[in-house]
Amino acid sequence: MSDSHEQDYRGAAGVGATRFLPGTQIEIVREVRLEQPPRFAVFDFDGTLSLIREGWQDVMVPMLVEVLRETGTRETDEELTALVSRFVTELTGKQTIYQMLRLAEEVRARGGTPHEPVVYKHEYHVRLMRRIGSRREALRSGATAADGLLVPGSIELLAALRDRGVELFLASGTDETCVREESELLGLTPFFGGHIYGAVDDYRRFSKQLVIERILRENQVAGARLIGFGDGYVEIENTKAAGGSAVGVASDEAGRSGRADPWKRERLIGIGADIVVPDFQDYARLLEYLWAGC
Repeated sequence: MSDSHEQDYRGAAGVGATRFLPGTQIEIVREVRLEQPPRFAVFDFDGTLSLIREGWQDVMVPMLVEVLRETGTRETDEELTALVSRFVTELTGKQTIYQMLRLAEEVRARGGTPHEPVVYKHEYHVRLMRRIGSRREALRSGATAADGLLVPGSIELLAALRDRGVELFLASGTDETCVREESELLGLTPFFGGHIYGAVDDYRRFSKQLVIERILRENQVAGARLIGFGDGYVEIENTKAAGGSAVGVASDEAGRSGRADPWKRERLIGIGADIVVPDFQDYARLLEYLWAGC
C-alpha cells in the first residue's frame, strides 16, 4: 500500500486551452474518453455538496492568529493574518488536523510551547459550531430547506449517478461524526448508505487516498472505473493518482452564483482536474459527456 499520509498541495504544470460544453458552465480541461462507464464515484463533502460550513475560514484564521499572538511575537496582527491565511489556504482540502499541526510548528518557532494539535482542533470546532449551529438547527427544525445549503444540483446528480448503477462514496476531511450528522440533515445519507467516511483524532487512520485504495482493492477493479468530485486538491490528486477521472467543483459557496470561483478553478486545474464545474446544475449534460464513449 502506498503512503497514506496526505501530501501538501503542489500545483501541476500549466495546461493548454480549455473548452466549455456548448450552453453550459462545464469546462473541459483534459478530454475524458472512457471505454467503460464509471462504477464508483467518490465525493468530497464541504464545498462540494454541503454549504453548511461556508465561511469556516473566518473562524479558523482569527483563532490561529490569536494563538500566535500569545507567544509574544513582535509580528503585527496584519503579518500574522497574512501568514496564517497563507498556510490555511495551502492546507485546505486536507483534514483539519493538518492546519493545527502547522499551527503547533509556528508556535514552537516563536519560542512557545504548543498544545497538542488535537486540542486546537477541538477549540476550532467549538468556535465553528457557534457560527454554523443555527444553520444546523434550522435544517433540523425544517425552518430552512436542505436545498438552500446544498451546492445547486447535488441531489439531482447523485440520483442520476445512482440510476446509472454507480456506487457512491463520501470522504471528507471534516470529523466523521459531523459529516454523518450533516449528511442526514441535508438528505444525502440515502445515496451513500454506509459509505460515509470522515476524519478521526488519530489522523493517520483516515485519508481519502485510503478510501480510494480500499474501493479498488476490495472490488478488484481498475482505477479507470472511478470518478472523483471535489473542490479541494486532495480528492482530485488522489483520484488522478489512482487512474480515475476527476471533476473539480469550483463552487461559489457564499453566493451560489452559478459561476466558478476563480481561485478554486485555478487550483483545481493546477492539480490535474479533467473537468471543472461551478455546481451541478448542468449534471445531465455532464453525465452525457462522461458516458459518451461507453
